[in-house]
Amino acid sequence: MREPYPPNEPYDKGMLDVGDGNVLYWETCGDPEGRPALVVHGGPGSGCGPGARRYFDPDRYRVVLFDQRGCGRSTPHAADPTTDMRHNTTEHLVADMERLRRHLGIDRWLLYGGSWGSTLILAYAERHPERVSEIVISGVTTTRRSEIDWLYRGAGRFFPEEWERFLAGAPGTPADGDVVGAYARLLEHPAAEVREKAAADWCAWEDAVLSGETRGSATRPYGDRPPRARIALARICSHYFSHGAWLEEGALLRDAHRLAGIPGVLVHGRLDLAGPLGTAWELARVWPDAELVVVDDEGHVGGATTRDHVLAALDRFAAHDRLPHGN
Repeated sequence: MREPYPPNEPYDKGMLDVGDGNVLYWETCGDPEGRPALVVHGGPGSGCGPGARRYFDPDRYRVVLFDQRGCGRSTPHAADPTTDMRHNTTEHLVADMERLRRHLGIDRWLLYGGSWGSTLILAYAERHPERVSEIVISGVTTTRRSEIDWLYRGAGRFFPEEWERFLAGAPGTPADGDVVGAYARLLEHPAAEVREKAAADWCAWEDAVLSGETRGSATRPYGDRPPRARIALARICSHYFSHGAWLEEGALLRDAHRLAGIPGVLVHGRLDLAGPLGTAWELARVWPDAELVVVDDEGHVGGATTRDHVLAALDRFAAHDRLPHGN
C-alpha cells in the first residue's frame, strides 16, 4: 500500500462563463508545463475536492479540477430553488468541459474520475476522442436506465427496510413506480421543508447502499454533507437520473468504438452494490484499449487497493511522451 502524493494548492483558479447564466469554478495545480489531466467529479453534483489532487504527481502533471453546473463553487447553485435546471444536462456538461479545455489552451488531456464522473468522461471522450490522451476510471457507470433502476430499486433486496423508508419518502409512489422521478419533483417543491426532507431521505438511501463498505466508520458519504451541498446533490442527482441522463439506452457502450486508440484503465470493486461489476466488464469488452482491474474485496467507494491501482495507472501514463499545450 502506498500513500497519495502530498497535499498541494492550486497555482491558478478562476470562474468561466459557460452561458445560460452558468459560471463554472475551475482550478489548476501541479506543474504548469506538465501533462494535462482533468478530474471529473461524481454525483452528479458532488463538486470537486482537494483529495483528487493527490492522485497526480505534481512534478509531472498539470491537473485541472472543476465544479460541474449547479454545485460546489459554480453558480447558480442548485440548492437555490430559483436555479433553472433546464440548462443542466449531460450535453451541457460535455460542452462545458470542451469550453474549459479551450479556455486553458490545452490540446489533449487525460481524464480521471469515477461513478457519475465515468459516465461524463465517456460521453465527452466519445464526442471528442481527438482531445483525450488517456482515461482512468474507478467505479464504472454508464447511467443506463437499467443501472438507475438497480440502484434505486433493485438494490432494495439487500436493504428492504431502508428501501421501504426511501419509497415512503415519496408518498403515493407505488413500489414499481418512478420513485426517482417522484423525488425529482419533491426537490422542486416550493416549500423548503419539503425539499430538505426529500434531500435527507435521498441521501439516507444512498448511504444505506454504501453501508456495507462504510461499516465501522461514523462517516456517511451523502448525509454528512453540509445542508446546502446535500440539497444540491440530491436535486441534481434526481434531475439527471429521472431523465436517464438524456442518453439513449446503452449509447455509451454502443459508441465505445470511438475510444479506439485511447489507452484506459478501469478499476472496479467486485463488492460494488451501487454500480455492479457487470457494466465495467461490458465496457472492457467493447473498448479493446482498456484494461479492467477487478478489486475483489472493495466496492463503490474503493479503498487502499483501488487507490494503489489508480495511482499506478496515473504514474504510468505520466511517463508517456509529453503532449503539446497549444490549442
